[in-house]
Amino acid sequence: MAQVVLMPKMSDTMTEGVVAVWHKKVGDTIKSGDIIAEVETDKATMDLEAYESGTILYIGAEVGKPVPVDGILYIVGKPGEDYQHLLQGSAKPVETPATSVEKTESSANKISSPTAVSVDVSNIRAKVERMPKMSDTMTEGVVVKWHKKVGDYVKSGDLLAEIETDKAVMELESYEKGTILYLGVQEGGKIAVDEILYIIGEPDADWKTLLQAAQGGTSLPSAQNITTTPTSTAPNANSEAFSQNTDSNGRIKASPLARKMARELGYDLAQIKGTGDGGRITKADVENYKPFLQPQQPTQVVTQSTTQEVKSVSTTSGGGFENYEEINVTQMRKTIARRLSESKFSAPEFYLTVEIKMDNVMQMRSRLNELSPVKISFNDIVIKATAMALKQHPKVNSSWLGDKIRVNYHVNIGVAMAVEDGLLVPVVRNADMKSLSQIASEVKEFSQKAKDKKLQPKDWEGSTFTISNLGMYNIDEFTAIINPPDACILAVGGIKETVIVEKGEMKIANIMKVTLTCDHRVVDGATGAEFLKTLKANLEEPMRMLV
Repeated sequence: MAQVVLMPKMSDTMTEGVVAVWHKKVGDTIKSGDIIAEVETDKATMDLEAYESGTILYIGAEVGKPVPVDGILYIVGKPGEDYQHLLQGSAKPVETPATSVEKTESSANKISSPTAVSVDVSNIRAKVERMPKMSDTMTEGVVVKWHKKVGDYVKSGDLLAEIETDKAVMELESYEKGTILYLGVQEGGKIAVDEILYIIGEPDADWKTLLQAAQGGTSLPSAQNITTTPTSTAPNANSEAFSQNTDSNGRIKASPLARKMARELGYDLAQIKGTGDGGRITKADVENYKPFLQPQQPTQVVTQSTTQEVKSVSTTSGGGFENYEEINVTQMRKTIARRLSESKFSAPEFYLTVEIKMDNVMQMRSRLNELSPVKISFNDIVIKATAMALKQHPKVNSSWLGDKIRVNYHVNIGVAMAVEDGLLVPVVRNADMKSLSQIASEVKEFSQKAKDKKLQPKDWEGSTFTISNLGMYNIDEFTAIINPPDACILAVGGIKETVIVEKGEMKIANIMKVTLTCDHRVVDGATGAEFLKTLKANLEEPMRMLV
């Protein structure tokens, strides 16, 4: 009997997934455990495994298109079995825990716009591709760079563009072969989720009719005129260095790595001569650039806009030289700003700071690292001590849910980690029940996965308390903003040799300051103070964590 497989809910915030690629097609025989597709959800791409054995009769999700949770992914059954009645909801679907998807040729001419007018496009050999939703918080994307232009022929797997989302800059690959007929947005332009990104098909296809149908019958916007004809990217051999490596839209041609290096080094890309294809600036060009050997042009005003930066060089009326940089806000930074602003301006926060003697911890750590299979850091010890203190003070380990307070008796500690352009908070689950070496191993694994952008939703969901440690940057103390829905966050400073007075005598001790930020809707001052008292005792007498 044929069965419907729906899009599963793979995280608590997921409302839809985007099919990245299908590994099977209609007519293929599958068995339980086979990888059917890859699905982009929230902040990661996950494999979708087959839950049932049989033949794929129907695929209901197009590559690159969002599918709501409980939307139809595919139908599996016996070869030739009738499944049309299942599309009308007359049979119970199969629920799966799985992950990713690809589309079929039979859906290539469908236009999934809810505002499309009644226009017959079934004979048009072209297809509209829309901006996919790549995370739960994404409402729009920015086209950082088009790698193809109108008139170019592409095949499946070709790199089409680089799209900046609120989480990262991601590569957009073609899942169809054909000619690019229309681009819906210029480089550096924003485009909302589900808006038309491009049209691909046969060179002589009537893409204008297709576009009008997808737009609901409206006429072509004049702003898109630059995308309806092929553009030349050949450099002008007679131009100056700062304009040799720009394209016809005035955008500097440079690899993403070269842009990043130039930003970090404070170089003006407009002054770097590119040696790559078509004058493209490469990593080697940035490395070989000597800014102090370049001829100065004090009267020249140079302004260059990109999706990442706007640089200007000018002279003041007094003859002084000014140099500044304006960086456009990334999608990830927008999300961080929104979430933390909501936290900062909605939660009535207060702060509690305490000094902790770390001499015994330092001695214990040296001994532990002689025995541990993985190097244990001070932060790992702080995580363990905090987890044990939270177990004794569950009110600090609480979550604000608006109309109720959830007191958590399990201890899942989020560990704030800095990544390029933002912050990720993977979670050490049941930290109170784990050994120091287990915690150290998990944190190191999370750190590497964060750098490689391989964290999965299960890695960052479900924290009950958060720790942010800037001690490695020689920060003595600071306050952190609560990571909702947690009620508290602990800011950890560095360990510093300090002269203290103990029993009337001065002595040198290694002191670490920690500051607890509390949501006063959940935690009162006395409750937070009692928690810090326990944490201080755990770290000043660390052997208690081992018994």
